Amino acid sequence: MNVSIPQPSIIRPEDIDPGHDWTRPLPAHGHSAVDFEERINFRRLHNYRLGRTRQALQKSGLGALLTFDNNNIRYISSTVIGEWARDKVARYSLLTGNGDPYVWDFGSAAAHHRLNSPWLHKDHCKAGMLGLRGSAPPQAGLMRKAALEIKSILQAEGVANMPVGVDLAEPAMLFELQAVGLEVRDGQQVMLDAREIKSQDEIALLNTAAAMVDGVYHCIHCELLKPGVRESDIVAEANKMLYAMGSDDVEAINAISGERCCPHPHNFTDRLFRPGDQAYFDIIQAYMGYRTCYYRTFSVGMSSQSQRDAYKRAREWIDASINMIRPGVTTDQVAAVWPTADKFGFGSEMEAFGLQFGHGLGLALHERPIISRLVSMDSPMELKEGMVFALETYCPASDGVSAARIEEEVVVTADGCRVITLFPAQELPVAARY
Repeated sequence: MNVSIPQPSIIRPEDIDPGHDWTRPLPAHGHSAVDFEERINFRRLHNYRLGRTRQALQKSGLGALLTFDNNNIRYISSTVIGEWARDKVARYSLLTGNGDPYVWDFGSAAAHHRLNSPWLHKDHCKAGMLGLRGSAPPQAGLMRKAALEIKSILQAEGVANMPVGVDLAEPAMLFELQAVGLEVRDGQQVMLDAREIKSQDEIALLNTAAAMVDGVYHCIHCELLKPGVRESDIVAEANKMLYAMGSDDVEAINAISGERCCPHPHNFTDRLFRPGDQAYFDIIQAYMGYRTCYYRTFSVGMSSQSQRDAYKRAREWIDASINMIRPGVTTDQVAAVWPTADKFGFGSEMEAFGLQFGHGLGLALHERPIISRLVSMDSPMELKEGMVFALETYCPASDGVSAARIEEEVVVTADGCRVITLFPAQELPVAARY
């Protein structure tokens, strides 16, 4: 059965999403659908995301959005074929101001969508293949054929004479779009405009994803983190636990300890934890596509004064930024409460980027707003109710090797914010305490 989705003139996100009652706790639902309480309404989620995209497209001056970014494809069409597709540039979707979403998917996935995605028109679910990052070269003609098909749809829907926004694509595909006479412009900013305000269902999914990581940190603190265990062992157990809890993508887990803490290397190794080490972790994973970025720092067995001092400063910096969060505040005001790069051992804000940092969370790890002294001072953005983002701080210790890293995820509310990362972090936790 085909379902006709209303046109932009009569579909508004505020009609689809009833908004937030901030007097109530933010829900972190169980993963199962049930008949005895309201949980995630996925059709409401789809309609909200499509409505937001249509609004952003209407305001952009573009005639259509052609998306190759899997997060944007999912946002518009509510289709996904797993993490296999993330780096292939193999899928794409098209939305015009006058029509409903088209999806070109890998081989038989298109047939699957026709059978299992009744919110999409069956003839809008097409098989497509552009070359798998050049493995099939442009000379094979797949990109030219796709560009001509896209142009024919734009002509049929009356927008071929308007610019088409593209989020990301292989250069060869951009060249083919231009060769068939299409004017290509940046569509990623339009999609980020659409995605910056989260619905009640998106916030519930983000909160559930954070709850999963709460549990992993309890396991790390109470069971896993001890001398003789390797960083890679923690990563393996965290992956296992997250997938068992229902994660659909463990994107990355940083596990850093001892002399590796300063400067931050953003990875993990097979290093053994030792008594007295400081160790910090970042767990980046997704539930129903919605991501976490969630750091916690521990000491192993015992903590030193320099470690406690570094942790206290990192906590003060993150608390200062949390206290700033409310609608109408701008990102430069938030970044201003954090120390400049030279105050914690770096020669420039570029070199220190990502250490005192804020970034939006949603279907992608980095959405709006970005909060950093590198970009926010010259290009500030206003915070809005319904934004969800992570705030993270970093402080090297005076011993020259240890460092503290803390991150909290927040939801901007009508009068402030709610923190959704709940594993205790006001004081430095010590695992396997002697």
